[in-house]
Order: sequence, then C-alpha cells, then structure tokens
Amino acid sequence: MRRMSMVCAAIGLAGLMVPGVLFGQAASSTAVPAANPLAAEVQGRYTQVKGFILKAADNMPAENYTFKPTPDIRTFARVVNHVTEAQFRACGALNGVSEAKPAPPETADKATIVDALKASFAECDKAFDALNDTSITNMVQAGQAKRSRIGIAWGTVSHDNEQYATLALYMRLKGLVPPSSEK
Repeated sequence: MRRMSMVCAAIGLAGLMVPGVLFGQAASSTAVPAANPLAAEVQGRYTQVKGFILKAADNMPAENYTFKPTPDIRTFARVVNHVTEAQFRACGALNGVSEAKPAPPETADKATIVDALKASFAECDKAFDALNDTSITNMVQAGQAKRSRIGIAWGTVSHDNEQYATLALYMRLKGLVPPSSEK
C-alpha cells in the first residue's frame, strides 16, 4: 500500500513537470513571473506567428503570388490579403477603429501586398502592446457584437496560425522551406 502511494505521488509529480518541459520551461523556483502573464502569453504567440507570416510573404517570389494549387482555391496573394483584412478588422476593433482599412487587390504587385500586410501588423502591434491583465477582460465593439479583448487577441492569433499553415503549404508546393521549418 505504501509503495503504491509512493508510485502515485511520483507519477503525479512527473505529470506536473512534463507540461513545463514540453513548453520549454524548466522547473525552477527562481523563475520570475511576467508582470502580465495572461497578456504576455497571447503577445508571445502573436509575435511568433507574425514573424512567420512576414517572412513567408517576403520569401515567396513575386511570380508565385498568383499561384494556387487548384483552380477553385485562393492564390498566395489572396491568402496574404485575407490576413491583412482580418487583422485590420480585429486589431482595428481593439484600437477603437470603426472602419477597417481594405487590402489591395489580389492582382496588385508583391510590394503593394506586403506593404499592406506590414501596415496591418503595425495596427496589431498597437493593439497587442496595449494588452495587460487588467484590460484583457474589457469588452469592445467588434462589428455588430461586443467581444472581450482577450477573445479578439486569441482569435487573431488562431486565425493567423491557420492562414500561415496555408502559406507554408503553398511554399512547400513551390519547393520553398517555410519559415517555421528553417534551421
């Protein structure tokens, strides 16, 4: 019975330590918690996917912006523009902007599309930089609905990750290594 209790305690302790190791966090009593841990988590994920999307947009050659794997799906340029539109809408709402900026036409040149993408990330940078653990539960007007800041922020990160997966797939189909797979 005593041995069984020790085994259960060891398994329980290991279960508490494994998630920290999986997420690259060492079990340490000297770790200093972030001042705003809830906001810091979503800000960190945003920063990561932002880097991947910007690098994917930069690394795809201009002549491949019209690429689409099959006739019935979006071009690479359209996926980038979709990210731009979604970010102007979501991050604009977080920043109190009532009218989202439009993305350029899908047929615009690469430089125009990438410039618009960078502008949408600048809008999101303002929104994500302003998040803190006090403000994330505030409700803001987002279209016809009121939503929490944290809901919009995580929705943006989730959407960006989905769209990055599409961009990465298009890159692989063109023989390019996506940014998240670079060594």
